[in-house]
Amino acid sequence: VQLQASGGGVVQAGGSLRLSCTAAGRTFSNYNLGWFRQAPGKEREFVAVISSEGTRQAIADSLKGRFTIFRDNAKNTVYLQMNSLESEDTAVYYCAAAALFLPTIATRYSYWGRGTLVTVSS
Repeated sequence: VQLQASGGGVVQAGGSLRLSCTAAGRTFSNYNLGWFRQAPGKEREFVAVISSEGTRQAIADSLKGRFTIFRDNAKNTVYLQMNSLESEDTAVYYCAAAALFLPTIATRYSYWGRGTLVTVSS
């Protein structure tokens, strides 16, 4: 699976941004799709994951209420909607694909896309 994330940019604190990740290659709908992020000087952290059918999701506890994940299998795309953005959300965001069910650990993912940079200005 080849993954390509997009939608990053500069946004003011309190604003919203929607990231997209489009897949090519193996059957997109077979995979759970996740988002991770890595801020400067920090380790990569789990953000959200959605099941292959799109019926189950998991969001990092600290992001619940602000971030949502959804997918459109007809478009081979998974989205991350980010609202009420804070400066602490500044990071490179990565999408990844896994055959496992709702993994929250990076090592459980088999495929990774290049990241997209999100910068939240205060």
